[in-house]
Amino acid sequence: MRKIVAVCALPFVLGVPLFGLTACKDVGQSCRYEIEAEYYRDEGKLEGRMNVLIPNNTENALEEIPFSLYANCFREGAKTPPVSDLYEPAVFYNGASYGGMQIEEVTGGEAWSVGGEDENLLLVRLSEPLYPDESVSLSVRYTLTLPKANHRLGIGENCVNLSCFYPQVPAQNESGFYGYEPSSHGDPFVFGCSDFSVSLTVPEDWTAACGGTVNERAENGKKVYVCTATNVRDMAFVLGNFMLSSEERKGVRIDYFHFEDNAPEQTLKAAADAIETYSNLLIDYPYERYALAETDLAMGGMEYGGFAMISSALRSEERAAVVAHETAHQWWFSLVGSDQSGCAWQDEGLAEYSVALFFEQNASYGKNYRDTVATCERAYRNYFSVESQLSEETNTAMSRPLNAFSGDYEYRVLSYDKGVVLFDRLRETMGDGKFFSSLRNYAKSFSWKVASEYDLISCFRSQEALILSFTEGKCVI
Repeated sequence: MRKIVAVCALPFVLGVPLFGLTACKDVGQSCRYEIEAEYYRDEGKLEGRMNVLIPNNTENALEEIPFSLYANCFREGAKTPPVSDLYEPAVFYNGASYGGMQIEEVTGGEAWSVGGEDENLLLVRLSEPLYPDESVSLSVRYTLTLPKANHRLGIGENCVNLSCFYPQVPAQNESGFYGYEPSSHGDPFVFGCSDFSVSLTVPEDWTAACGGTVNERAENGKKVYVCTATNVRDMAFVLGNFMLSSEERKGVRIDYFHFEDNAPEQTLKAAADAIETYSNLLIDYPYERYALAETDLAMGGMEYGGFAMISSALRSEERAAVVAHETAHQWWFSLVGSDQSGCAWQDEGLAEYSVALFFEQNASYGKNYRDTVATCERAYRNYFSVESQLSEETNTAMSRPLNAFSGDYEYRVLSYDKGVVLFDRLRETMGDGKFFSSLRNYAKSFSWKVASEYDLISCFRSQEALILSFTEGKCVI
C-alpha cells in the first residue's frame, strides 16, 4: 500500500477532488496536479495555487523535490534567454520584454528555495525522507508575469499562450529526477505522465483553448474553465477570441480554435486525417479528444498532451505539414516520452518522419513520401557541406544535450532532418513489414513511459549499428 507522508495544509475549492491513487498504466504512480489560477489581462499576470501529489517511483529515498520554473528564462538578465538571436525579433514583437515566476509560499515540506543558474529551479526539502512507493503532497502559491512575446509562454499580438504556467515536476527514472537546463532552442523538458485538474478564470470575452475535458461557467463577470486531463505530460492553454470548428474521426472529437485562418476547414481536415493516419499505421490515438489552437508563435507549432498550438503566421502551403508534425507528437512525445533535452531527435525526428508517412497516405495534399524525405536529405547535405568547409572535424552526432548544438540551424538539421533520413534508411533496410512492426512495438512497449535511446533501439532488432552510426555521427550520407 502506498503511503502519503505529508498532507497539504492549503485546501482548494475547485469542486473537483484530488485524483485517486490509480497508477499510470504499469510505470508507477502519476503526479496529480490540482491548480486554481486566474489570469489578469490588464496586469499581464497570472496568480496560481497548486496542490501536487508526487510519488517516489525511483529506487532511492528522496529528500527534496525539484520543480522546473521555465518562466524565469524570461527574467531580465537571464543567462540563457528563451530564444536565440535569430528568433528574437519575431518573438519580441515590441522589443525587449520580460517576465518570470515568483514563488510566494510553499507548504507541505520543511523548507524551500529557488536556485539554479537562472533561478530556474524550485527545490523543496522534505520533512522526512520519501521512500520508494510513497507519495508526498505539496502546495505552491505563485505569481506569473508574462512577457509580451509570440512564444509558448507570453502575451502575443492576438492571443495569450500559457505553457509552463505552473511549477513543474520533472520525470523520474530509477535513480532520481531528470535535470532541467534552460536552452534557447528545442524543448528543454522531460516530464512523466500526470493527471490534472485545472480551474482557470479568464476575462468573460475570452475563450480558453486546451486539451482534456472542459467545463465552462460564468462567474462574477468572468469565465471559469475547469479542465481535467489524464496521462498527459504537460497542460497548456491559449486564451483569445476564437471561432470553433469541430469534427469526429475514428471516435475522436477534434476541435480547432482559430481567429484568422482563411481555410479553417482544411486545417481541421489535416488534423483529422493525421489522427486517422497515425492511428492506422501505429496504435490508436490515446485520448478521446484532440484540440488545436491557432495562435501567435514565431515557430511553426508546439505540442502538448491532447493539444497543440500552431502559428497564425504559417503560409497556407505549410499548414498541413505543421499540423501533421504536431499531431504526430501525440504519439512521439505524449504517448511515448523521451529525453527531449538530451536526445531531441528521438521525438522530433520521429514526428518529422511521420509527416512523410502522412503525405504518403494522403495524396490529396499534393506532396509525397519520397520528396519529403529527399528535402530533408538535401538540408542535411547542405549543412554538412558548409560545416566541413569551416571545420576539419564536423560533429554530426545527433544524441547530445540541447546546449551542445551551436544554434537553431544545427539543432534543426541534426534532430529533424537527419532523423527523417535515419528512419527512412531503417525502413529501406528492414522492409515495410518489419519496420512498421518495430514502430508499433515501440509505441506499445513504451506507452506512458520515458523511453531512452536504447529503448528505441531495442525495438529495431539487429539495426543497432545502423542507428548508432547516425546518432554518433559516424555515417556518411
